[in-house]
Amino acid sequence: MNNLFGSELTVINVGIQQFSEDIKKQGGKVVQLDWAPPGFGNSEVLEALARIETPENMEKIKQANEEVFQRITNGRIFLTGYQQAIDVVPNMTKNTILHAGPPITWEKMNGPMQGAVLGAIVFEGLAKDLEEARVVAEMGGVIFSPCHEHDCVGSMAGVTSASMYVHIVENRTYGNIAYTNLSEQLSKILRMGANDQSVIDRLNWMRDVFGPMLSEAMTLNPTGIDLGLLAAQAVHMGDELHNRNVAGTTLLIQALTPYLIQTNFSVEQQKEVFDFVASSDYFSGPTWMAFCKAALDAAADVPYSTVLTTMARNGTEFGIRVSGLGQENWFIGPSQKVLGPMFAGYKEEDSGLDIGDSAITETFGLGGFAMAAAPAIVALVGGTVSDAIDYTMKMETITTGNNVNITIPALNFLGLPTGIDLLKVVQTNTLPLINTAIAHKEAGIGMIGAGITHPPMEAFQKAIIAFSKQFD
Repeated sequence: MNNLFGSELTVINVGIQQFSEDIKKQGGKVVQLDWAPPGFGNSEVLEALARIETPENMEKIKQANEEVFQRITNGRIFLTGYQQAIDVVPNMTKNTILHAGPPITWEKMNGPMQGAVLGAIVFEGLAKDLEEARVVAEMGGVIFSPCHEHDCVGSMAGVTSASMYVHIVENRTYGNIAYTNLSEQLSKILRMGANDQSVIDRLNWMRDVFGPMLSEAMTLNPTGIDLGLLAAQAVHMGDELHNRNVAGTTLLIQALTPYLIQTNFSVEQQKEVFDFVASSDYFSGPTWMAFCKAALDAAADVPYSTVLTTMARNGTEFGIRVSGLGQENWFIGPSQKVLGPMFAGYKEEDSGLDIGDSAITETFGLGGFAMAAAPAIVALVGGTVSDAIDYTMKMETITTGNNVNITIPALNFLGLPTGIDLLKVVQTNTLPLINTAIAHKEAGIGMIGAGITHPPMEAFQKAIIAFSKQFD
């Protein structure tokens, strides 16, 4: 002991930062341990954990989560067609407008979502111009509903209306279907809140040419397109299938081309479609969102499971859904800022808050969870290649298992960290990581950057408290 105190000491301080500062002032060496009790010490959360963490309850949770993990990873998921939303999306009507994230009213929508809604109203012929569209929206002339409550997902504002063409993605193992609308690519686009005549003209072309050609092409494909196989290949080729889709788009258009060229559309129209797809790597982005939703919806409503089936944002609020708590129950917290590189001419204060259903990719294990497979993504969202690898490894600590069907070469072919566990998030205070685009806070401008964000811990705290009540 005397030898110990005769040597140079380094103090490890757990807790109040001021203790570290006092030691430094006296010339001592100190390491501040970034630690907080589970749930950041929230008393209701701690009481909930005490109810949950009995051996009997933990065994129930373990078994339920193993079943959910198998359901997420075992699904054989195929792209089988494209149709107009009014013809295939459950409970879709001519004046229904679906949106990203949890339920929200017109008054609470942020600028980009309101802008997208106004554009969709004009596109559907429910108003002659944007001014009249605002009156329609304010007076209740349209029905607003979350995409997720109609077996859909939508990127950014997520606005989907009756005439828009959607992917039809089938989980052949479990029998459920997911839908999402087509990519407008990455120019001035509706999903980012833009709504001028150029946006409407593009939507009209997508309704009259692009969507019908894709639809006819898939009627010529007798088997559908195996999205699980394509996703695994794309990740091996350097995509994370949320914001980097270079390989995914190449593989998807390669699978579609033999059928596109057999359609009854003119060569000129076919060239328009190929040029449009070539204009941005994001063509396949929505496809992977529907793929992930089809996998996760098959895992919904498993009693005692703490695995998330949804993470979604409407630009005002962030919502999660948990398998064991039912698809009808959203747990909400405020949308967060997205931090990352901005396009030239824009500043952080121009940014809208986190928005979109595209975090379904992270919920599955792609996107931010798979960044180790896509080191080039850091050029878009910021950080270093080491950061990308660290993000993936950190997400392993809050997930249920590794999906061996989609592996990461750079990590010795480690399977995707899959099955976000509500309980682990709260126990460790480790939030899921999401990489995403940044839309301008005002309508009509569009994408101004990309970066990294997290859900609000408040949503997870509410969910764990609700989950614990079944053990009272």
